[in-house]
Amino acid sequence: MENIQAKQYPCFKRWNRKGWSVFASLRRYVTIGVLSAGMSILLLATQGASAQNADTAAVLKTWRIREVGITASQTAPARNAQSHTPLFDRKAQAQAPVHTLEAALRLAPSVDVRERGGKGTQADIFIRGGSFDQTMVLLNGIDYTDARTGHQSHALPVDLDCISSIELIDGVPGVGAYAGAVNIRTAPLRPTYLRFEGSSGQYGYAYGNLSGAVTSGRFSLLGAASYRRSDGYRHNTDFSNYNAFVRATCDGGRAGFFDLQAGWQDRDFGSNGFYAAYNPDQWEHTATALASLRWIKSAGRFSLGAAASYRKNFDRYDWTRGTPMNRHNTDNAGAKAWADCDWAAGKTSLGADWAFNHIYSTNLGEKLAVPEGHYTHAKARHTGNLWLRHAKAWRRFDMAASAGVSLTPYGTSALWSLSAGWTPAEGLRVGAGVWQSMRLPTFTDLYYTSPAQINNLDLVPEHAVTYRLGANYLKRCWNVSAQVYYRAGRDIIDWVWREDMDGKWHSEQSSRLDTYGVELSGGYAAPEGFLRRAALSYGYITTDRNADIVAKSAMDFMRHKAALSVEVCFLRRMSLVLTGSVYDRNGSYTDYPRPGDSSVSEVRDYKPYFLLDGRLSWEKGICRLYVDATNITDARYCDIGGLRLPGFWCTGGVVLTIGR
Repeated sequence: MENIQAKQYPCFKRWNRKGWSVFASLRRYVTIGVLSAGMSILLLATQGASAQNADTAAVLKTWRIREVGITASQTAPARNAQSHTPLFDRKAQAQAPVHTLEAALRLAPSVDVRERGGKGTQADIFIRGGSFDQTMVLLNGIDYTDARTGHQSHALPVDLDCISSIELIDGVPGVGAYAGAVNIRTAPLRPTYLRFEGSSGQYGYAYGNLSGAVTSGRFSLLGAASYRRSDGYRHNTDFSNYNAFVRATCDGGRAGFFDLQAGWQDRDFGSNGFYAAYNPDQWEHTATALASLRWIKSAGRFSLGAAASYRKNFDRYDWTRGTPMNRHNTDNAGAKAWADCDWAAGKTSLGADWAFNHIYSTNLGEKLAVPEGHYTHAKARHTGNLWLRHAKAWRRFDMAASAGVSLTPYGTSALWSLSAGWTPAEGLRVGAGVWQSMRLPTFTDLYYTSPAQINNLDLVPEHAVTYRLGANYLKRCWNVSAQVYYRAGRDIIDWVWREDMDGKWHSEQSSRLDTYGVELSGGYAAPEGFLRRAALSYGYITTDRNADIVAKSAMDFMRHKAALSVEVCFLRRMSLVLTGSVYDRNGSYTDYPRPGDSSVSEVRDYKPYFLLDGRLSWEKGICRLYVDATNITDARYCDIGGLRLPGFWCTGGVVLTIGR
């Protein structure tokens, strides 16, 4: 067997539907390497396209057979998803100079990551001109969006080494995904392995991570724990972050497939100017714990599935470090069930989901008659969605339609989506879709008050109808993608300021917001040679607000965004990755030149800036050494309200991986 394995044989990596394809394997010794397949619970509008377009809310399954490894996925629905746009792929970007989820998303043309501090200290995710509150956040297809504020939604206890891919899911109608849903998928690096990573650098930065996986028969277990800290790159920007995560999957045969995940995170950080730009002494501590269990069972042409999830968040905010001001304790629980039937006319799916959100707080919610410890206010709400979907695929065409209702404290709303796709030639697909989406006001929108802000209990859900047209082409080592979209939003919630409002910001929804966008991307990838990977992308957004008001965030969108990434390999074991990106943000902010003094201020426009990052690495056997340099040109820039982000920052590290 050793002699046979030493030879090079052709390996199937994908299927070809041509009738004559079988002749390509005649008189040849062929091995099956890794075969990825999507067994969809909901037939996506993208069915019939490449395997990469399979439902990304997937459950990883690995069968280990002697000398043959087959990897497949059983998918769970993300409530009628239409299409998926890749934002990050671990295999393709393994050598990129990124350490955090925020850094991994920063180059994607669909996403605007607005950071307040370095190394993922605190950041918001904006999707295609939407706000951070309008983004649904999924972890392996489970919705963990925080009902209190979108600031906390993507604060998940998962490190980048456990993340296999991140994708933007379009066309999730109903409650939550007003602008789109970001799905983060986790998977082991190998079936069985143990991995350690340690790094350190400027500003007292240190990072340690221990992760691994065990696969035995139909059972797989992935676990990871990490610690990250820094003294801060300027006054009061120090942070510490602890993560722990575990995911177990088991194929129970007739009992069905089970997927369990759980995690815990604890972090604190100095918040110099984070929520009031003139105050350098703010501080915050957050903690989150989450868990979910999913079950999937197939029986002939029928499939059944169910899932339950829970997330608890704690938050303490100090206006002056060491003096607690606001405390929050939120519970977010969810459950969903679905069934589908594959028959001659296509695939029909029926599903429902339910969510419960509760908060204890010192200032959010309705005042309690008797305080609960530190908490003097509380509020709870229930929401649900019911949907029916039918999809049909032909040889070169596919179509899908869904209809249903969203049940919220604000009443009942209709939800619907339509999509179609056409594959005129091999590797080329053209698709179009239209869908309705909505989001509920967060507890912060409804109840938050401060000396500079006034709440609004009369807010109602935001609604939008989105139209999308896209095309993708893949041939050998090359890929090209283009997307055009238009979103018509109404009842947009934002903090608004007017001259007649006694100098305070008010939570309002007095305007419509039309968003237009274009996204272009292309790339080259090769398994060997000097040039291993090159990727170029560009995104453009413009909006039209039909009200003459000053809004706090809706007009601070990323107007132009371009990025280029190049990876080269040389001297057999060395690799160099460089990423360059240009950002041009619309809007302005109030700058306070004297820290701690709000009496002196000036309004400034956001200025375009350029960032250059790089990683030089060497790898042999189980060991990899690397040196990272971010913001090599030491650009002075900010994403939010004049908060200066780190300049040149150099770190170095080692990765040891043992396993197979």
